[in-house]
Amino acid sequence: MKTQWKKLFVKTTVWLAAEIILNLIGLDNLADYSEFIYEQEVMVLSQYPQPTTLIIA
Repeated sequence: MKTQWKKLFVKTTVWLAAEIILNLIGLDNLADYSEFIYEQEVMVLSQYPQPTTLIIA
């Protein structure tokens, strides 16, 4: 149980440090934009029905 909290703390600390550094050098907006584009692409692809194969025997 102690290890899980330690891993969570490390992951949160690394994420927070990365956010601060990227924000200071101006790349955080670029990362947010790429996430936005990816989410839009996933939404568009999920609206189309999946192709199916029709086998006539």
